[in-house]
Amino acid sequence: MHANNKAFNFIFMPHMHISDTWRSRWVESKHKSDYGKFVLSAGKFYGDAKKDKGLQTSQDAHFYALSSRFADFSNKDQPLVIQFTVKHEQSIDCGGDSTYNIMFGPDICGPGTKKVHVIFNYKGKNHLINKDIRAKDDEYTHLYTLIVNLDNTYEVKLDNKKVESGSLEEDWDFLPPKKIKDPEAKKPEDWDEREKIDDPDDKKPEDWDKPENIPDPDAKKPDDWDDEMDGEWEPPMVTNPEYKGEWKPRQIDNPAYKGKWVHPEIDNPEYTADNEIYNYDSIGVIGLDLWQVKSGTIFDNFLITNDPKLAEEVGNETWGATKDAEKKMKEGQEEEERKKHQEEEKTRKEEAKHEEEEEDKEEEEEEEEEEEETDSKLKDEL
Repeated sequence: MHANNKAFNFIFMPHMHISDTWRSRWVESKHKSDYGKFVLSAGKFYGDAKKDKGLQTSQDAHFYALSSRFADFSNKDQPLVIQFTVKHEQSIDCGGDSTYNIMFGPDICGPGTKKVHVIFNYKGKNHLINKDIRAKDDEYTHLYTLIVNLDNTYEVKLDNKKVESGSLEEDWDFLPPKKIKDPEAKKPEDWDEREKIDDPDDKKPEDWDKPENIPDPDAKKPDDWDDEMDGEWEPPMVTNPEYKGEWKPRQIDNPAYKGKWVHPEIDNPEYTADNEIYNYDSIGVIGLDLWQVKSGTIFDNFLITNDPKLAEEVGNETWGATKDAEKKMKEGQEEEERKKHQEEEKTRKEEAKHEEEEEDKEEEEEEEEEEEETDSKLKDEL
């Protein structure tokens, strides 16, 4: 598992399918007394009732903290692959303060947050990725894979398909920038950044200045206007057809234009290259640390290895083997629910119609009784 064995492939933490014996490998945190409880479940729908069992959150509005320890190792001089499956079958709404080396997985909270977190702890500080990786927010099981390579590159895969990749140094702020603006450099005082200037030879026409509004020449003082009573009459104002607006000289190319001044950069004296950003000297625990408003998420098929190909094969043998059956079962449940809803709606309408007919019948009987009473009274009067 160490540097001198880098030519071989290792499973640092063997593929861990969650089974009935999960409590022998996982420890629930006692740091707080009100942590939510994990249960063993395949959920409401699944591809295989046994293979799809996983660790499911069971209580709404709770923090969860669960961990499993394995043989400590370093990923120096070899890739690091972290992989697991997640199913948010509860239509998750919002979904921890443990110290960690790497935080990886989906973060979903309402319509605004649906991202995949990739956070590295580097020299005691947590660094978030500078890119936005969208998480799957449907109710099906999905496979999440993080690959960290010894050349300081990475790859994020979702359902065994690459969704993001790049350089650790470029996509996280682990190190100070290589270049900084030269603090000694100043823009010359005579540096002209104006691309266009007023034409000095352009002069405003002598007849340019006209008022914007003028008295209406067609307006007449009303015959019944009394200056003593109404004050001095003034014609209403109208827009001046000869008004041209503010005069501005035409623009010409600036002969002194030098372009936008670019602040020169220098090597950052604070920058020191690190060829081992990818490396962690001690990895020996995998943990689930989360907050959920709606419980029901299922975690399964954990794997940590140095072999990306092996991780892909395990993903296909686990998630890949049951995903279609899971979807089929879910669609079948939805169809049954749709039919049930239709039957309930049909029954509701029939009952409403029956009640309406009964009410109409009662009204008719009451009207007939009233007519009979009226006829009886008329006969008595006669």
